[in-house]
Amino acid sequence: TGTTKSLALKLNNVLNGDLFEIKPKVVYSDDDLNWMDKNSRSSIEMNDKNSRPEIENRVNNIEEYDTLFILYPVWWYTYPTIINTFIESYDLKNKNIILVCTSGSSDIGDAVEKMQEELKDAHIIAGKRFSVNVGEEEIKNWIDSLDI
Repeated sequence: TGTTKSLALKLNNVLNGDLFEIKPKVVYSDDDLNWMDKNSRSSIEMNDKNSRPEIENRVNNIEEYDTLFILYPVWWYTYPTIINTFIESYDLKNKNIILVCTSGSSDIGDAVEKMQEELKDAHIIAGKRFSVNVGEEEIKNWIDSLDI
């Protein structure tokens, strides 16, 4: 829907950082994203804990970053399995990771704890869900409250 991308642009305006879009090798169609269809691609991936959708692109210089903000739309009360593909593709040891999600109604759930379990050698600093219409001032205030 573009909600996560919109939030990423606002966050980047506040941080003045670098943006990287995790692009699936096979783009998701509207039918793929139909969470009400148990046979849709997204439903199948989220029901298979070993699902790792391929990513089309890579961050070539991830070792240069100390802190990563990972943004995602909430799928089934957590992050999509393509986020697992991303985090398993790099050595994120000692990186500061901040999870930021978008959802119309779901909160961030146990994503922070889940990510810490998956990245034992990284520092999962925080997690936050923002609404569609969040302003840059609210984002800035939240970032200022973090210990990074």
